[in-house]
Amino acid sequence: MKDVNKIILIGRLGADPILRETKTGAVVVHFPVATSRWVKPTEPTEGEPKATEETQWHRIVAWGRQGEVCAQYLKKGQKVYVEGSVLSRKYEGKDGTERMSFEVIAENVSFLGGGGRGDAEPVEPAVGSVA
Repeated sequence: MKDVNKIILIGRLGADPILRETKTGAVVVHFPVATSRWVKPTEPTEGEPKATEETQWHRIVAWGRQGEVCAQYLKKGQKVYVEGSVLSRKYEGKDGTERMSFEVIAENVSFLGGGGRGDAEPVEPAVGSVA
């Protein structure tokens, strides 16, 4: 069986996408996506909420035409579906310690509606990966 590196996220943009060009002229777009889940306390006490919302932030990277479309149409607060793979990078922090960062390399992005917290029907078609 082959190895699998696949992630699917549905969340909201934490900021407008940032479009850049590499030295070779390739378009790359970065944007943060927040996902939430409800977590129950391990030992609940009286008066404490039954569950609390926990938010995770994901750094999304989209290349080429897909990135251009994301930069043009996505805005902070918009709900989005992202399918891709996880890329980890090791680097040395300013304090000299080894650190690790994670990015989601987008293979498929679907726009799921405008800002706000209500769920909306899709407003844009999926944008597949572009070579």
